[in-house]
Amino acid sequence: MMGAIVLSHRWLGIAFCLLFAMWFATGIVMHFVPFPSLTEAERFAGLAPVERGPLTTPVADAVAASGIIDATRVRLIERSDGPVYVVSGPSRLRAVRATDGQDASVSSAEVALVIAQAHARRRGLDATHAGIVAHADYDQWSVPNGFDRHRPLFRVALGDAAGTEVYVSSVTGEIVLDTTRSERGWNLVGSVLHWIYPTVLRSNWAMWDRVVWTLSLLALIAAILGAVLGVTRVRMQGRRISSPFRGWHALHHVIGLIATIFVLSWIVSGWLSMDHGRLFSRGQLTAAEAAVTNALPDWKAAAALDRRPISSSAREVEWFAFNGAVYRRERIGLDRQILIRPDDSEAAVFSAQEVESLVRRLAAGCNAPSFLAGNDDYPAQSIVPGAPVYRSRCGDLWFDIDSADGSVLQRLDASRRAYRWLYGALHTLDFPVLLAHPRWRDGVIVGLCALGLMFSITGVVIGWRRLRLSFAG
Repeated sequence: MMGAIVLSHRWLGIAFCLLFAMWFATGIVMHFVPFPSLTEAERFAGLAPVERGPLTTPVADAVAASGIIDATRVRLIERSDGPVYVVSGPSRLRAVRATDGQDASVSSAEVALVIAQAHARRRGLDATHAGIVAHADYDQWSVPNGFDRHRPLFRVALGDAAGTEVYVSSVTGEIVLDTTRSERGWNLVGSVLHWIYPTVLRSNWAMWDRVVWTLSLLALIAAILGAVLGVTRVRMQGRRISSPFRGWHALHHVIGLIATIFVLSWIVSGWLSMDHGRLFSRGQLTAAEAAVTNALPDWKAAAALDRRPISSSAREVEWFAFNGAVYRRERIGLDRQILIRPDDSEAAVFSAQEVESLVRRLAAGCNAPSFLAGNDDYPAQSIVPGAPVYRSRCGDLWFDIDSADGSVLQRLDASRRAYRWLYGALHTLDFPVLLAHPRWRDGVIVGLCALGLMFSITGVVIGWRRLRLSFAG
């Protein structure tokens, strides 16, 4: 039995020691430089004030023109080529011109360039030398599934000092992603390596999922076997623990004993990052729950809301259903909005009582919603910074509701709450006590990853020597 463990660990270790070293080194980079994305602050800063004239197509007509029969939300934005409705369904998006109801998708590179330049100027970015550099479904930075409904994308290089590139959706004409030269460079030696994220593999999500899940599982087995061997090979000399090995083997053994708990927890949690419903729930609404939260609105009822003029300072307007009625939401600042109720009254956000009436339709035995504190163990943030998030506990099932737009931010059952600790906390060390002291957390993460890297390097050396002996023989 022990012989089989030795051989298995030896050859799995040789196969995965470089992978371990890469994961620990790139983990340090990822902690400081996340994968490129367009933040909500950046997106909002790039929006122009909405100008809604008397010839604007009614919302109900825009939905009909979009052809999306299961549309749940409609947004009005001002593009450089005029006002546009963005109609959203569970799986589709469609842009419709607010002036005549015609298709507003972007097929022209010239139009995409003008949209990108206008967005950049509003954000204070230099777009004097901007130009289209690609029109494609995928590249290294646009592979995440969230962009699927926007493909193909126009990639526009602004030509500024930071090397900024922005991506324009061909479906809606919105800016959906930006990157800088620095972000791209650091992520090539960070996230791309860490997640095994080359475009050719990641563009096929199912294949990428299987490959990385399998590699992570084999790496976990190698680590477990190594931990077993490390503990069984410990020698006691009086009160002192010693290793029977010498040289690099001894260094590998000693560092392994010191780092065993961290290495195992990090590899286990890393493998769980690829769980995707295999062992734990995914936190998704059931069909019955989705039918309540994403009920099809009576779009004709939106006409009653539109008797009130849109605020001159609104940069985005949204219509959606909440508790069976249609509401209008106007974003007038990153952290400010106006919510127009069906009775023509207005508020900043939904009240706790309104949220409670929704939750009682989702599940039985729910407690009254409570305000979610910023340091909660299961954090969630509103789409509008500073807006309350309410949590309602329905027995073992928890719902977190965004008071800004009525959406369900989290569905937490016991499985999902366990996953938060077994993956999130163990892999990113986002324990509340460390989050309260960011510098301490930085130090702990860098220190532990450096320890894991040293351990992996000793494995690389041992593996290389073993291979040289094998080939020499």
